[in-house]
Amino acid sequence: MKQRPPCQIKEAARLAGVSVRTLHHYDEIGLLVPKRRSAAGYRLYDREDLLRLQQILIGRELGLSLLEIARSLDDPGFDLGQALRAQRQQLQGRAERTAAMLRSVDAALAILDADRGGSMDMKALFDGFDPSRYEEEARQRWGNSDAYKESARRTSRYTEQDWKRLQVEQERIYNDAAAAMNAGTPPHDPAAMSVAERHRLLLDRWFYPCSKAMHRGLADMYEADGRFAQNIDRYGKGLTPFLAAAIRANAALRDASP
Repeated sequence: MKQRPPCQIKEAARLAGVSVRTLHHYDEIGLLVPKRRSAAGYRLYDREDLLRLQQILIGRELGLSLLEIARSLDDPGFDLGQALRAQRQQLQGRAERTAAMLRSVDAALAILDADRGGSMDMKALFDGFDPSRYEEEARQRWGNSDAYKESARRTSRYTEQDWKRLQVEQERIYNDAAAAMNAGTPPHDPAAMSVAERHRLLLDRWFYPCSKAMHRGLADMYEADGRFAQNIDRYGKGLTPFLAAAIRANAALRDASP
């Protein structure tokens, strides 16, 4: 296959859908440094540079930091074909989950359209939300704990209306946390800690008695397990570490209270 000639930075930016400034930044930090230059000294991006740029953008889409992406790409054992196949599998799974959740959103919109009358399959409201993916893991990790048993006892009695109320309350908390983060509020600020306390009380009321120590442990798990982080970060990029820090600050403050 005939290779296309290298392109200058504006064309590379247009092909990738990024700004020229972004490519300048990647060059400055050593993440994407074109090896070739034109006679006039302009950067020239060849096929290898564009493939590396694609890897950077895929990595960002999958939630990796630029440092993590650089470490992966510069690893002597890095294999582009293997990486692309793994990324395709990840993105395919994400696309399937997104499609399922879109169907659940459509079901909710149909329910709100009361004028059409008729009955609705309420189970469709929860398509795309699959807690069973974690049930066996949760049972193995916490099945003998009082918290797990209490959570299982409570949730077994919840109706669809209960789950909807829980979802609304949870979304309000995450949205308020994201608003505080986006406003530049430090995690140890009383406003951020107040949201963290609401989060603890939600768990305490709906699932199991949630002490400050347990809440602090959950904050560690949210950051360590990408599945929790992916769910929380839907409300704002970087929300997981912000909320975890607010939870720890709230717990530390209340632990120190007389």
